[in-house]
Amino acid sequence: MDIALEPDLHAFRDMVRAFLAEHLTEELRRAAERATSVFIDPAISLPWQHILHARGWAAPDWPERFGGPGWSEIERYVFAAECVAAGAPNLAPMGLKMVAPVIMHYGSPDQQAHYLPRILSGEDYWCQGFSEPGAGSDLGRLQLRAVRDGTDYVLNGSKIWTTHAHFANRMFCLVRTSNEGKPQAGISFLLLDMQSPGISVEPIRTLAGEHELNQVFFDDVRVPVANRLGEENDGWSVAKHLLTFERGGKYAPTLMGQLRRLRGHDVPDPVIRARLDREAVTLRALQALEMKAMRGLGGGAALYASALKLFGTEAAQRIDTLACEIAGPAAWSEADGHTPPSLAVAVPRYLNGRAATIYAGSNEIQRDLIARQILG
Repeated sequence: MDIALEPDLHAFRDMVRAFLAEHLTEELRRAAERATSVFIDPAISLPWQHILHARGWAAPDWPERFGGPGWSEIERYVFAAECVAAGAPNLAPMGLKMVAPVIMHYGSPDQQAHYLPRILSGEDYWCQGFSEPGAGSDLGRLQLRAVRDGTDYVLNGSKIWTTHAHFANRMFCLVRTSNEGKPQAGISFLLLDMQSPGISVEPIRTLAGEHELNQVFFDDVRVPVANRLGEENDGWSVAKHLLTFERGGKYAPTLMGQLRRLRGHDVPDPVIRARLDREAVTLRALQALEMKAMRGLGGGAALYASALKLFGTEAAQRIDTLACEIAGPAAWSEADGHTPPSLAVAVPRYLNGRAATIYAGSNEIQRDLIARQILG
């Protein structure tokens, strides 16, 4: 990752490189290279999170008062770039990058004291309960009912496309607490225990043949009112705050790493070489946009989140397509023992990556949001 660094950042970069060289094992590197999705099995991601947590680096984006390292925006970007360059596995984003920021913003002191240390250590592994069979990108239509009964809500309904629900012991969940007024006005945001009686998880196999997604059913599941985040019927505000973190992010370091590996292979086709070069230019532009967002130059957080989600996910899909074309018949498995892992999993990555332009608000919706914010 070629970033123009101020002189005082060279020492920081060297410190990160030395740590990665010492603690990132070859086993973790190999597992990361074979990953077919941004969501890596917790058997791989959690051991790496434990190593980072021991150093105080598990949550680079967190404020220092909640357990973050106190890094600047550019230091966090350098750290992400160095992790990619070293081949480190992704950490599970649901806890560290999605629900944690909203707990910091909307949570009570008791909720913050309980959940945040457990997210940081990896003791709690989270999944996201947003989409339903009749409510995907249009979350205002969700119908998972939560009826108040004393100090509990009683939940009935289901969630779908729930990534890693079969691993998670916690879920952050949008529920319907009122049918009055606008649809978004009757939604609440709950934190729940996946071991609660009445919860069942059914696997959904992806096009790649993998078990990453699930449908989760709720049958008279009781969730304490104390587990609500924010006010009753104001969960839409909490969800919008969370989606800013899910949509935005650091796409360029990861994509540049993938592209660099592809350009390292022998590619005789001049058309494919030209497309690789074109993507390199596109990623430079994406990197510049991310750097601009970090420095708060022009536009608000929501605008940057939509733009980065739009450009980052579409670039990722183009790179996945190129990987399949370069790999050819070897793009599905390592049966011959000679195909580099990054190419051997090209087709599963391509298939899993089709969802990226749909989840967290489809890219069509992101274009509409960008147009509204810029054009009015």
